[in-house]
Amino acid sequence: MTKNIMIVGVGGQGSLLASKLLGHLLLSEGYDVKVSEVHGMSQRGGSVVTYVRFGEKVYSPIIDKGEADFIVSFEKLEAARYLEYLKKDGRIVVNTQEIDPMPVITGAAQYPENLIEKLKAAGAQVDAMDCLSLAEEAGSSKAVNIVLMGRLSKYFDLPVEKWQKAIDECVPPKFARLNHKAFLLGRESE
Repeated sequence: MTKNIMIVGVGGQGSLLASKLLGHLLLSEGYDVKVSEVHGMSQRGGSVVTYVRFGEKVYSPIIDKGEADFIVSFEKLEAARYLEYLKKDGRIVVNTQEIDPMPVITGAAQYPENLIEKLKAAGAQVDAMDCLSLAEEAGSSKAVNIVLMGRLSKYFDLPVEKWQKAIDECVPPKFARLNHKAFLLGRESE
């Protein structure tokens, strides 16, 4: 059976590394994996979406509405924006950080309130945590992506060592220690 993961974020947050890491790990476990990047205005802080699909045989890289087993979101508003893609019993792993989109920055709109509560009210299983604080604790605010992967790993039946090996194979050696720390903080945080 094919599993579907959407990674959603804002340009420059490291969602592409997160999807590369996930794809690498799943390939090493013998799955057929399709990774597809759907860019918005990523370089301007716009939406970036990556689909990761894996299973015995995956024919298409695209995830349709109502098909995502997981949505991994770097930011609350992005989680809300893609909620309709989540399966009925799907789970959202979300960083509680707020990054103002352009309409909020220019004053044309306000950042929506109570988004986590709204996601839960819509029926989603929500695992929300302050990934930015954990990334900073690990040594870099740029490690939010790896904190999120650590959190996602709790829902996979794969040993931590396999995830750590994938980190070693996808991240430059000088950042390996920091990323291992970020991964474990995300996985083990209450």
